[in-house]
Amino acid sequence: MDSIVGKWHPSTKLMIVLTVIIVSMFSTLPTVQYVLFGVVLVLSLFSGTITNFFNTFFKSVFVIVLFIFLVQVFIVKNEDSQSLWWFIGYSQMGMDTSVGLTSRIVAISSIIIWFFQVTSVKDIVAALEKARISKKVTFVIAATIQLIPQMSKLSQTITDAQRARGIETEGSVFIRMKAFVPMMGPLVLTSIQQTDERVLTLEARGFSAPMKKTTYYSIKKTPSDYLIVIFCLAALIVYFVGGPL
Repeated sequence: MDSIVGKWHPSTKLMIVLTVIIVSMFSTLPTVQYVLFGVVLVLSLFSGTITNFFNTFFKSVFVIVLFIFLVQVFIVKNEDSQSLWWFIGYSQMGMDTSVGLTSRIVAISSIIIWFFQVTSVKDIVAALEKARISKKVTFVIAATIQLIPQMSKLSQTITDAQRARGIETEGSVFIRMKAFVPMMGPLVLTSIQQTDERVLTLEARGFSAPMKKTTYYSIKKTPSDYLIVIFCLAALIVYFVGGPL
């Protein structure tokens, strides 16, 4: 986030995200989707997050894309399906469908991954507050964004504590499932406790107070932010005027 791209205003990065999503949704050519994916790779490279991007992409999006591809091509029956072995077949229609669907998933999910890797929650909250969004709405958005990382960190802490007490947490699938059950109780109870503590902290800081609040942290737009937004708007206009591909 210390790179030039990472220092862009959150609304600027959001405009890039919306541009990619809109073009991806209206495009019917897989080539366009892969070009958008290439744009995301370039943005990640200049953001200095290319390694984290690939780690996240292959652990999540790639698995989903591979599953959809295998099911559509070899499992789902179509008019042109040709039997290969047992229930496994091959379908060119399934191939075309899977390529079109997975390419769109790749383009849209990759730009979303990039956005959250180069935009801190603090910047998002500051941008929302500057846009005069309700404090409650801002808090809900920030809490939602932080939910998965917090739960993941908490589950890892509980797993380490269980391992220190001699409970097996690694090994076969059965052992992992067996260790998962006793972890759910502390995870749920700790989450409820943290929520209660967070509510008390917010009230102690005057979250519900009706007067205008000040902040020590603020972000401002630079001329480059305005240029990027104008470029995205121009790209969308040219894309739709020229006819979506």
